[in-house]
Amino acid sequence: MGAPEPPRRRWNRTTVVAVAAATAVVVACGVTGFLVLRGNGTDRDDAKPGATDSASTGGTDRSSAEGGSGPLVSGWNTVVNAKRGITFDVPATWARQSADWVSYVAEDSDPDEKPLVAMMAPAVFKEKWCTSDDDRDGAEDDTPLASTGTTGEKGARSAAEAAEDTAKKWVYGGYTQPDSTHLEIGEAESYRTKSGVEGSLVTVTSSGAPSKGKCGTDGKAVTFAFKNAEGKFVSWTYVGAHGVSDEVPDTTIREILSTVRLFEDGDGQG
Repeated sequence: MGAPEPPRRRWNRTTVVAVAAATAVVVACGVTGFLVLRGNGTDRDDAKPGATDSASTGGTDRSSAEGGSGPLVSGWNTVVNAKRGITFDVPATWARQSADWVSYVAEDSDPDEKPLVAMMAPAVFKEKWCTSDDDRDGAEDDTPLASTGTTGEKGARSAAEAAEDTAKKWVYGGYTQPDSTHLEIGEAESYRTKSGVEGSLVTVTSSGAPSKGKCGTDGKAVTFAFKNAEGKFVSWTYVGAHGVSDEVPDTTIREILSTVRLFEDGDGQG
């Protein structure tokens, strides 16, 4: 007999789900506790109840491989999503979640919270950037400043299509819904990482969307879509608050992006 569906808590309209052994626990992103499993080709199927992968309670061991090449940027840490075949690095100040951690955005009006888009094994910056109790249920929720993670792009016909679709969904789902008229969609550009991975890059921002609650801001998503070693479309995404004084600068986002590479057995956490 399966465990009952637990109550849900939202973080900036992003829900994080944990499946540990036979117990499913829902936690808000940035809250210390059990971790995740939920996410389809876009890591949305992994985000469905009943996933059997076990969750880790630490954010430092993303694979059994040891002694890999290490981070490409000195002093940074390596993030590994072996399931999607992607590795990238983040500054040491970013908190890495476990390999089974999946965060996603859903329509506020959807009682089932079917994910619009999700990312696996994210790294989070300033996990408690803003704290609020907008629904006045007596429980305060923490909203981070930014996150970055990776996604499977099942059904995508091109890298450019995948990058635009994923970036739009993150900004819409996390910052502007139910209004999609405040999205500013950049042109797809060709991009090549330090390791030679080639794909398409799209930046989407919001501007002037009605603020929702104490932690409401405009949003920004930068998505780089490409093919992994299996020839399947996957993507890396940065998503965070836009237009705030401590917004993550483009130089940092681009430096993280430049480290995206294909996962190889032997890549470990730096």
